[in-house]
Amino acid sequence: MDIFRAATTGTLTAETPAYPMPRASGCPLDPPPALRELLNHAPITRVRIWDGTSPWLITRFEDQRTLLADPRISADSTNPNYPSESATLAATNQFPATVTPDGEIKPAEPIAFITMDDPEHARQRRMISGAFAIKRVQAMRPAIQKIVDDLIDTMLSGPKPVDLVQAFALPVPSLVICELLGVPYEDHHFFQVRSSLLPKRTTPAELAVQTLLELDDYLSHLIARKRTEPADDLLTALAERVATGELSQLQATNMGLMLLFGGHETTANMIALGTMALLQHPEQMARVRETEDAKLIASTVEELLRYLTIPQIGRRRVALEDIAIGGVTIRAGESVICPLDIGNRDPEIFPNPDQLDIDRNPRKHIAFGFGVHQCLGQPLARLELEIVYSTLYRRIPTLRLATDIEQIPFKNGAVVYGVDELPITW
Repeated sequence: MDIFRAATTGTLTAETPAYPMPRASGCPLDPPPALRELLNHAPITRVRIWDGTSPWLITRFEDQRTLLADPRISADSTNPNYPSESATLAATNQFPATVTPDGEIKPAEPIAFITMDDPEHARQRRMISGAFAIKRVQAMRPAIQKIVDDLIDTMLSGPKPVDLVQAFALPVPSLVICELLGVPYEDHHFFQVRSSLLPKRTTPAELAVQTLLELDDYLSHLIARKRTEPADDLLTALAERVATGELSQLQATNMGLMLLFGGHETTANMIALGTMALLQHPEQMARVRETEDAKLIASTVEELLRYLTIPQIGRRRVALEDIAIGGVTIRAGESVICPLDIGNRDPEIFPNPDQLDIDRNPRKHIAFGFGVHQCLGQPLARLELEIVYSTLYRRIPTLRLATDIEQIPFKNGAVVYGVDELPITW
């Protein structure tokens, strides 16, 4: 096939595939079938993205891990060759270069430390890593359990059917991250509406920039207030770093924004999408509902993370030096995309990868990324999912979809995959 011949030689042709790729109709929980074809026939290939550039697409699990752990690969979103996910995200993933009143040129700066390289990435990450240490996160279990139980109580006492996304999947992580950060939960509608616009590839760039500025303004004022009204929360810790000069106000604000967005958007999608996946596998749903085995619940969480892998636009990088991998040389300055969803369906690593198997316990999966930039909040996400999956189906044993799966709106145009709504009843 021409597409695979072009892929293996690195030659661009009219058949060079576009990325991202569409999912198959009727298979909303599986990665795009074209990714499977590339994994099988051309695991390192050129693709075309929205701006006409042609990054390398890396589909094999081991190749992805190798590259994401390689210090010769840069995550810096200000690199001119960085393969931005869309025009919207290109407009919002960095602050452009500016000229100060005295004529000094201030270079472009990534908005979040997750798109910075070490040593600055490591410096900022260390400032908040303690809040996500496993022991500290586990201490939050009783509070998260209460949040989950209270929301289920409210659902059970209200009308049905109900949208699981709005009634449960979004409020659970929103309440948790608001508590951790010190954001008033009464403001959750403000940031949920705005943060839902940012990951959509279809959001106009001008609207995305305006939305980002509104969120930045909100958090900047909140962090400034923490300096005079401190509390035991992460925004107070960031305010203290500003006071000591370790962070600028802008850096602290954007760190808070990254945590606020990452702390609710991804987990909310995993709650709803994981529930849908289990409903499609009733025997496994029954085992999760009836078990008291914490190890089986933990295995279920890991398998759903692997099986669904909701980041659907790949990890984006730029090669700083020539890198030989898989029979291909990625030249310095060339861009790279690692689609984690197909990496987690690699049959060389996960036998029968398209089968959901809650006994698999695939701790090696890369749903949270890999290397120094892997997700900082993964201990908290795991805990929230363990509590949700072990509680929701036990307390609502007859839970079922209230509509056909064909009627459910999926987030095909977003950075993070999920559903806009999930009508359920019991």
